[in-house]
Amino acid sequence: MVAMEVVVVTETANLLDLAPKEAARILVQSADEAWIFELQRSLDRHRTRTDLDRILAAWNLRQSDAAELFHVSRQAIGKWRTQGVPKNQIEAFADLSIATDLLVRHLKRERIPAVVRRPSPRLGGLSLLDLLAAGQTREVLVACRNMFQFGDAHA
Repeated sequence: MVAMEVVVVTETANLLDLAPKEAARILVQSADEAWIFELQRSLDRHRTRTDLDRILAAWNLRQSDAAELFHVSRQAIGKWRTQGVPKNQIEAFADLSIATDLLVRHLKRERIPAVVRRPSPRLGGLSLLDLLAAGQTREVLVACRNMFQFGDAHA
């Protein structure tokens, strides 16, 4: 039994050297379910906070800009940044995170703020920020996906 514990501790200490699926297998085998659940919740909260900061940075938005776009106070955005976004905003931030991934993948970072602010005829004269301010995060994601559909370029 002691040898097994040593192996688990050694493997756990080197989790970052492993593929994520293998690390997950080791953790599930060596930790109780409540601990795994709390780890998952903590990772989700941290990732959501990280996504918010990444979105704000890529789109060149200040905390006050984000507060205005989400119709909340600056203090609420500050709380979201430290504690994660509220459950009722998770889907919106997932859409924005994917849209931001697309923008970062296909544009130079310094061009993203201009792109998200530029009105587009395809969006009825609105910008991506206008859609965001109207709470239409799904439409922001769809618009970003449409921007980078290169399959029709050769037709």
